[in-house]
Amino acid sequence: MTPAARLQAAIEVLSEIEKSAKPADSVASLYFKQRRYIGAKDRRAVAETVWRVLRRRARLDWWLEHLDHPERPNAEGKGGSRARVLADMIFEGIVPEPDLFRGPHSAYPPEPPERRVLDMLAGQKSLFHRDMPPHVKGEYPEWLTPRLTALFGDRLDAEMGAMRDEAPLDLRVNTLKATREEAVRALAKEGIKAEPTALSPLGLRLYARVPLVQVQAWRNGLIEVQDEGSQLVALLTDPKPGQAVVDYCAGAGGKTLALAAAMQNKGRLVACDVAEWRVDRAQDRLRRAGVHNVTRRVIEGESDKWIKRSAGSFDRVLVDAPCTGTGTWRRNPDAKWQLGETDLQELVVRQGAILDSAARLTKPGGRLVYATCSIMREENEERIEAFLAAHPDYRPVPVPELWAGLTDTPCPVPGPWLRLSPQAHGTDGFFAAVLEKASA
Repeated sequence: MTPAARLQAAIEVLSEIEKSAKPADSVASLYFKQRRYIGAKDRRAVAETVWRVLRRRARLDWWLEHLDHPERPNAEGKGGSRARVLADMIFEGIVPEPDLFRGPHSAYPPEPPERRVLDMLAGQKSLFHRDMPPHVKGEYPEWLTPRLTALFGDRLDAEMGAMRDEAPLDLRVNTLKATREEAVRALAKEGIKAEPTALSPLGLRLYARVPLVQVQAWRNGLIEVQDEGSQLVALLTDPKPGQAVVDYCAGAGGKTLALAAAMQNKGRLVACDVAEWRVDRAQDRLRRAGVHNVTRRVIEGESDKWIKRSAGSFDRVLVDAPCTGTGTWRRNPDAKWQLGETDLQELVVRQGAILDSAARLTKPGGRLVYATCSIMREENEERIEAFLAAHPDYRPVPVPELWAGLTDTPCPVPGPWLRLSPQAHGTDGFFAAVLEKASA
């Protein structure tokens, strides 16, 4: 592809993302699937431009507004994809080639107002400006400012700055097939450098992107993609071989795989979800990992008959609840701009109902683990406080009390809950609470 064609493709992908309610990676994947003539190198270049723009959207929009760009986004942040890409090029130090502004098929026809803005932008040395408000510098929706300020205090700028950055690629070693040392050696044979994670005893971190589907260690099931924070949630669930365990909101099965490995394929592990397609999608991952103690089950919400029949029969119940995903903004920068106040409030109600329903499955003396990949207090501490007030038969088990028996790595939190963030821990934003049901 020519430089102009690559830029035009980036503009088209960004425009599709803006119009769609689907995640950006799904939109981009469909775009490339429909254009198989675009080669791998070109796809990578287009995707890098798209994600760089998504991570800088608030700052780019501020500049376009500040300089009165003729194609600046509207009040809702809609439009302006073409202008954002051009502004991003300038701030990257990429000088637009002359042929981008010539000819009927040019990505950027020569319009005098736009050239004026180009010249103004080119004189700027930084994407940041002293007049930018905190939410623009931090790349988060303005309506969340009071909540985030209350949560992080004087650490707000540092915490949100860490969420602007691209996340490294974390892997979990599948102990059904390899030790961490064996996985490191297997990756090294393929020219891939992996470093042990600081907190998870099973984690490896890659700082360079690699196409994992082409990596033999991944094909053989030695490794799985899983953020270190997510690995710690599975670790805190602490399932034992031979126990009965349920992953109540299993999704695509990431934590199910971790639980199965911890159980050494022994015992009963049920992976539940309300969406049949998500349950089915986990099958290939389970097979590749060598997992065979998992039963997949589609449930019909709180009224599901299987839940009623299975009440009080599980040693461990993990509830990885649907949430705003605010802890994953490093990986999904588009998600923050699709989130609204109503979405948060609806999720809070749903989380409470899911937690109440899942709690019925815990046997006396068993544990219920609630987790989200959100940083919002409403979805985390406030949900646990409400649950404990309504369920006096449960007590919290502080994280430091559990940690020493699980791993030799230092406990990342003083307690009682596991609360992680990119700035403080180098992981995605996660929350987890371990609750124990009183013995009969």
